[in-house]
Amino acid sequence: MVSLRSSLVLPLSLLLASCTPSTLTQAPAQAEVKTGYYQNPLEVAFGDPYVLYDAPSQLYYMYGTGGGAKDGFSTYSSKDLVNWKSEGQVFRGNVNGSWDVKNFWAPEVYHVNDKYYLFYSADWRHNPTNEEENFRIGVAVAEKPTGPFQHLSDKPIFDPGYPIIDANVYFEPNGKMYLYYSRCAYKHPVQSEVADWAQKTGLFPEVEESWVYGVELKPDFSGVIGEPVLLLRPPLKMNDAQAEWESRSVTSKEVNRRWTEGSYTFKHGNTYYMTYSANFFGGENYAVGYATSKHPLGPYQKANNNPILQKNTAQGGEVTGTGHNSIAFSPDRKEMFCVYHGRTKASGEERLVFIDPMKIRKDGRLVVEGPSTTPKPLPLGKR
Repeated sequence: MVSLRSSLVLPLSLLLASCTPSTLTQAPAQAEVKTGYYQNPLEVAFGDPYVLYDAPSQLYYMYGTGGGAKDGFSTYSSKDLVNWKSEGQVFRGNVNGSWDVKNFWAPEVYHVNDKYYLFYSADWRHNPTNEEENFRIGVAVAEKPTGPFQHLSDKPIFDPGYPIIDANVYFEPNGKMYLYYSRCAYKHPVQSEVADWAQKTGLFPEVEESWVYGVELKPDFSGVIGEPVLLLRPPLKMNDAQAEWESRSVTSKEVNRRWTEGSYTFKHGNTYYMTYSANFFGGENYAVGYATSKHPLGPYQKANNNPILQKNTAQGGEVTGTGHNSIAFSPDRKEMFCVYHGRTKASGEERLVFIDPMKIRKDGRLVVEGPSTTPKPLPLGKR
């Protein structure tokens, strides 16, 4: 049996990771697409898509936020990353003795040593100060990718003293494991030139921010090793090359928050790539950028071609709210895809799954050929 641990240390062309869960009955109907092609959005109504490739079954399994699962998560299976079959709810939280109580978000599943581990965010039942956002990250375990997943512990992985979401795990060849997460913007006001501008113009009295951190995981996922390291945050200066696109939720007068969340880390050659999302997930400006490093805990340098994925309405398209991506590979391992959620005019506020080709150019730049709504060839190697 091949574990995710072994797959994650292979070259990028052999890696497999993420896509997105689906509610096949909720997405708007599409026009018929000719054989051998697919068209975005997929008939999958999920946020925060993540796909595990399961070597024993040679199937992809999709997990995500929503999809009708009550206090937990559902999964879907596929042979080709495009056509998905519902496998039902695979994890249920908010049960007697569990640490989690509500708002189950952003699941990711990893195959390690013949077991499947589900990392996810939820509100912590322990909330003595009655915080509105009390998120932590927990783990559940199962014998199969379809579950049933059971809580690994009656408490979160760790408590950094602030709410956290969007777990992502990277497995090093030497056996070390790193957990990446986003500190919530809740009660985290940060001084910056954007915040100063918002205050002076009477727009917002303060601007809260979410930041991405990384920390080494214990081998049994029971906790962390050492202190979390700050890896990514919004720019302090307005003349920073990243400031315009990462501040759109504030400058468009949408909300007084700047996000850095939904990170996903992989390695290509000697370089670690971390994709991340900025702006409000419920708004049209949600977009994806990336940063690179020579070490899993940084320092990370944001790319000069950011954002690599954003709304296309200014170009005559109909897609907005593109974000919280993961990465998946075609069945023959030769094509890389960006899997993310977005919205269209037809879907309204509902988040749907998109999958578009993704490439690393010779100069190391990561690019996404999307968002698209026109027919594209199915991923190569369709079984």
